[in-house]
Amino acid sequence: MADRPTRDDVERARRTIGDRLARTPLLHSRTLGAHLKCELFQRTGSFKVRGALNKMSSLTDDEKARGVIAISAGNHAQAVAFAAAESGIDALVVMWRDASAQKIEATRGYGAIVDLEATDPANAFKRLDQLIEESGRTLVHPFDDPLVIAGAGTVGLEIEEDAPDADAVIVGVGGGGLVSGIQTALGDHVRVIAVEPAGSTALHTGIERGEPTWVTPTSIADGLNAPVAGRLPIEICRDLERHLVTEDEIENAFRFLYERTKLACEPAAAAATAAWLSGKIDARNPVIVVSGGNVAGKTAAAILAVP
Repeated sequence: MADRPTRDDVERARRTIGDRLARTPLLHSRTLGAHLKCELFQRTGSFKVRGALNKMSSLTDDEKARGVIAISAGNHAQAVAFAAAESGIDALVVMWRDASAQKIEATRGYGAIVDLEATDPANAFKRLDQLIEESGRTLVHPFDDPLVIAGAGTVGLEIEEDAPDADAVIVGVGGGGLVSGIQTALGDHVRVIAVEPAGSTALHTGIERGEPTWVTPTSIADGLNAPVAGRLPIEICRDLERHLVTEDEIENAFRFLYERTKLACEPAAAAATAAWLSGKIDARNPVIVVSGGNVAGKTAAAILAVP
């Protein structure tokens, strides 16, 4: 497999994943004027498990015996923990102290060991490097691995089959794994659009500077708070249409999805909808990816309480 994944790699990932995951529904909202790819209904609550399973399936017996390691604010953590348990592999996940308590507990619930020594995302990546060297575990990177990206791209294959007349796919972005996978799957014939919080611009900044660039993410959309975008996502997405959304726009979209579409998503899953609702994107028949259903009740209640 080449370093940069291809459409063939995405199709191979779908065969590898097989029937271990559900095909998530594509719903239409007349009020929104768009289709919603409901990836929040996926196992572990997000698209991340697609890439984790694809990567896990590639490991040698020796790699499986040594275990895997991952780093995540929460959704990739849960995905790796689940995929490792399904494969009988020991998993260690590096998170940071102020990560979502709900996501930390869910990750432990799937059977992974959680390391919380790091105080913030940047220190967590340093901690990750240290633990890889000490443990010899195989890294399951959240967004800068061709197998992980190819697995994420299977979302695009389902969109293509369920919405063949779509003229745009709008994707919320953290480190860039999902949008890279969908671009790899669909980019030859469908416009793929990247949306980031204005307070978390790892991909936007990386593309502007031409290389992975560290940022300090501060968005309520914690699932998109990657401190850096991957080299592969920057390469794959450098020519994509990109938009930034404010915290108010994310919260407004979050309320819309709860109240009008009945989707109990997390703030990260509302970013793509925020760009569409705020009129930043011109499209005739868009598909909006809604990925991330892991939200603490306290967070949801605080956003919903605002009229």
